[in-house]
Amino acid sequence: MQPQISSLLSQLKPHFVLFDFAQEWLPPLASQLGIKTVFYSVFVALSTSYLTIPARLPEAEPTRPPAIEDLRKPPPGFPETSIKSMKTFEARDFLYMFKSFHGGASVYDRVLRGLNGCDIILAKTCREMEDPYVDHVTQQFKKPVLLVGPVVPEPRSEPLEGRWASWLGQFEPKSVIYCSFGSKTFLSDEQVKELLLGLDLTGLPFFVVLNFPANTDISAELKRALPEGFLEKVKHKAVIHAGWVQQQQILAHQSVGCYVFHAGFSSVVEAIVNDCQLVMLPVRGDQLLNAKLVSGDLKAGVEVNRRDEDGYFGKDDIKDAVGRVMADIDKEPAKSISGNHKKWKEFLQNSEIQTKFVSDLVKEMEAVAGLRTV
Repeated sequence: MQPQISSLLSQLKPHFVLFDFAQEWLPPLASQLGIKTVFYSVFVALSTSYLTIPARLPEAEPTRPPAIEDLRKPPPGFPETSIKSMKTFEARDFLYMFKSFHGGASVYDRVLRGLNGCDIILAKTCREMEDPYVDHVTQQFKKPVLLVGPVVPEPRSEPLEGRWASWLGQFEPKSVIYCSFGSKTFLSDEQVKELLLGLDLTGLPFFVVLNFPANTDISAELKRALPEGFLEKVKHKAVIHAGWVQQQQILAHQSVGCYVFHAGFSSVVEAIVNDCQLVMLPVRGDQLLNAKLVSGDLKAGVEVNRRDEDGYFGKDDIKDAVGRVMADIDKEPAKSISGNHKKWKEFLQNSEIQTKFVSDLVKEMEAVAGLRTV
């Protein structure tokens, strides 16, 4: 598509082109046309700071893919924060970034080319949450790193579907656990069993949304994944649903007080603004680092305890994690987590602050384009 893109840009003559990691070929093409490029990362700055910076590969052996033990440790120059190391199963997942596909470039190679080749790095984050990592990325790439803010979604105007509103409405405020892992994150049968058994052990009502890979028999998958007799046992206090639901409206419902999820950062923001306590069970990729940021640096949630080697968690790990944020809000650690949660909720709900992120970004880009004097 490069010839078509070149033709379009020649006609449009924009000041900037925004791209993501998959178009690492764009900066040299745009540069020939006198157009500046902006690498837009929808991942937290911690992900870039930990994984996709030049320092991640050793200078002596830049073509040698890192080993699991390398990826357990932060790269050289990484800031002093709560993130000191990763577990073995997490580091193993990161190896995907350095895998060559069909003899071609790895994800790491493509991301690095885009970051090195662009004029500006733009990240979906803010200094209030990630100041050390923004500084680290700036130092590594020696170019402007602009921030669009955490991008808080507007509240949904359409009402929650009647059947879910009716079911949630029978429970006390902030007593229901909502559990979802997004449309692209799937748990194994064993993980589903332990998750559901753990939620049952909390004694709280729960609403679980499970998704499965495309072209699978959902009813058969559910039957295999659910503990025997489980649906009958929990029928008065639980919903187990496969498929899409109105997540924002569910999180906003007064009965929902806890969110067990995969730590996608957009979901983190949705949960905090809706005053839902965070229990994170990351499965892959940036989710693993998001959970460390929220539980470690921001101290606004908890991560489910998992075995180092393979990431195994059991029902008691689920129960304990929920208990840490829900058992007694006036005692530690729930009190501290709740206090930090409230602080970040006020920050994210401050429309003046969130609007200023965008207005400041526009001014900075106008200055780079020569349309404004700073």
